[in-house]
Amino acid sequence: MDSPYSLLAQDDEDLRAMKAGATMRKVKSRSWKKQRHFRLHDDGQTIWYKSKWAGMGHSTFSVADVEAVREGHQSEVLQSIAEEFPAELCFTLVFRGRRGNLDLVAESVSDAQAWIRGVRKLVQNAESMDAKERLDQWIWDWFQKADKNKDGRMNFKEVRSLLKMMNVDMNEEYALRLFTLADESESGCLENEEFVQFYKMLTQREDLWQVFQDYSQDGQMLTLAELEDFLKQEQQRGEGSRDHAQDLINRFEPSETAKKQGAMSIDGFQMYLVSPEGDIFDPKRLELHNDMSQPLSHYFICSSHNTYLMEDQLRGQSSQEAYIQALKRGCRCVEVDCWDGPNGEPVVYHGHTFTSKILFRDVITTLGEYAFKASEFPVILSLENHCSLEQQRVMAQLMDTILGETLLRAPLNGLVPHELPSPQDLKGKILLKAKKIGGLEESETLNDEVTDEVTDEVTDEVSDEDEAEPKSPSVENLSAEELGLSRKKSKLSSELSDLVVYCKSVHFHGFENSRLHSKCYEMSSFAESKARKLAKEKGMEFMQHNSRQLSRIYPSGRRTDSSNYNPQEMWNVGCQIVALNFQTAGLEMDLNDGLFRQNGCCGYVLKPDSLRNDDAFDPERPQECNGYKPLRLSVQVISGQQLPKVNQKEGSIVDPLVRMEIYGVSKDQAKQETSYINNNGFNPLWNETLNFIIHVPELALVRFVVEDYDKASRNDFVGQFTVPFACIQQGYRHIHLLSKDGTALPLSSLFVNIKISELTTETE
Repeated sequence: MDSPYSLLAQDDEDLRAMKAGATMRKVKSRSWKKQRHFRLHDDGQTIWYKSKWAGMGHSTFSVADVEAVREGHQSEVLQSIAEEFPAELCFTLVFRGRRGNLDLVAESVSDAQAWIRGVRKLVQNAESMDAKERLDQWIWDWFQKADKNKDGRMNFKEVRSLLKMMNVDMNEEYALRLFTLADESESGCLENEEFVQFYKMLTQREDLWQVFQDYSQDGQMLTLAELEDFLKQEQQRGEGSRDHAQDLINRFEPSETAKKQGAMSIDGFQMYLVSPEGDIFDPKRLELHNDMSQPLSHYFICSSHNTYLMEDQLRGQSSQEAYIQALKRGCRCVEVDCWDGPNGEPVVYHGHTFTSKILFRDVITTLGEYAFKASEFPVILSLENHCSLEQQRVMAQLMDTILGETLLRAPLNGLVPHELPSPQDLKGKILLKAKKIGGLEESETLNDEVTDEVTDEVTDEVSDEDEAEPKSPSVENLSAEELGLSRKKSKLSSELSDLVVYCKSVHFHGFENSRLHSKCYEMSSFAESKARKLAKEKGMEFMQHNSRQLSRIYPSGRRTDSSNYNPQEMWNVGCQIVALNFQTAGLEMDLNDGLFRQNGCCGYVLKPDSLRNDDAFDPERPQECNGYKPLRLSVQVISGQQLPKVNQKEGSIVDPLVRMEIYGVSKDQAKQETSYINNNGFNPLWNETLNFIIHVPELALVRFVVEDYDKASRNDFVGQFTVPFACIQQGYRHIHLLSKDGTALPLSSLFVNIKISELTTETE
């Protein structure tokens, strides 16, 4: 059996060169440059590398984990050795998720080019595969893993080992029966197509077969009318379901005979249900569909805190790469902490800690290059300014020179606004969020002498005493002043002040003061505890404030491990810029990713009507609001498919359970879970129904979590997927699971049946 990759490699000179191997330097820093021998494994998708002295030991990574190849000195590490090694020998492999880059220096230009072109071809090939090709590749991969002696055949002992690797504890007698049925040549081994047959028997989806049988009169095919009936009854398709049924047959039915008859086989039915069309997330909601012409204050904005950090905020590495990763994920508000650096050059790092420093110039260069690759809508640069007047002028000059026309320097059309412009109006623009002396109204009358006056804090995040970073063992020798406990006045340069247009940072003096005196372009930042207190005690006023003004929320200074707060509490009252530590995986980033996966992943999501208007919406008392319409969410958790192993010990198999978590207003916070299934991560079957009442559907997020049950200790995380309630498709759906890092877990999914119905207040 040939892998789709190996077929590609047979005719490709670059891939043949990769399979032959090449010695390259793996570079971690200016002082760490070590030779390693790299080669593409015979499976065509695994790259091995080892040192001469490693004996039999080697490291590997999958081509599927590579997101992109950067040519030349396009990483901080390779830039640091640019004088030693020319650009044409250097390249960087960028991995998905939070895994660090791999920086390499080839011995010749031809080697470098062969690997750059070859890896790009393999990445493109992986991304362009359809569901059937991905499945073929997956089967082939398992065949390779199980074929221990590499003879292209698999005996029953190897098959038993394979089943353990595939996370299934199957009765040996049943496994032998399947093996014997598949061994048509009666050789005692499975070869090529025999293994495919074994896999098909192993993965027969009884759960899907049962649904198919419910609508197929002859049990073999779904006619066009039967498929249309299924779409109406189960998938909640109304108008146009006949045309939709025909379209599904054309796209997913593998049998030409069935296609000609206008029918769908069980194979086509399965292909449809595991495709994006059968996904829980409505494909139409994945596309850019929001009205993008409303004021900025009417949108949730994907926002990062301490964007420069790859790790924690005490000792972590600062890196341009962190900005690249955040921007690629659709982040539209990045933070830059600026401090005076040597040689008159401002630096970026988490002040008065042991985090590494990077040049402000390099951060702005990275922002200029990557700001609009994932989204064309505006980027807000949130500036935490701790610099002297001299270096503030340098910052202004660098932004002006490097960002050029993308940097917004004046109000649109030269007019002082009564409301903020829209994301549509500001496409391709970078907005500076910082302190500003005076307002847009007075900008023409200001002069240097006035603008260099002493002002309030130049930085936003010198927070109240209860939010200041405490002393800890790692920073115990730093003074209170160094830890930011003192609040002092600073000078602001006119050059920097002039670059602030629609995001002027101001101190918050209460909702009444804001309502009477604030300009639409003024915005405040709130530490999480202050925002949480306001949301709980004055939720309606906070919501009304956020219908007019931008608010930025940031994590407590006590979070020295760069952990995150729950952003949902802030979204409930319409806060737009809810800044999270993107480098820290977990529930909070899952919610953020879930909310911003919709609307083309553009980083802007239009807030619900209730949060955009100056109406009386109170998230703590939704039942008292106009238009209150609670809904019942009923989810039958049917089965799971190919769940990954969490414990790599031989013989270890997961005991999976599924937990559903609802995040929204206080009344909607809820969790329910299924029972656990013993020793089956391959095809566990639950058939359990979980029910919820959703009081404010437009704000709710639904998170599905799979865990490995452990009665003696905490359950291990297996996978998750988070979806806005408003983006859920009803009916029989697959949920394609993501890892802790938010990357796809190939072929790992849950199969569910979702029903949403209206709930009257009388029957609640």
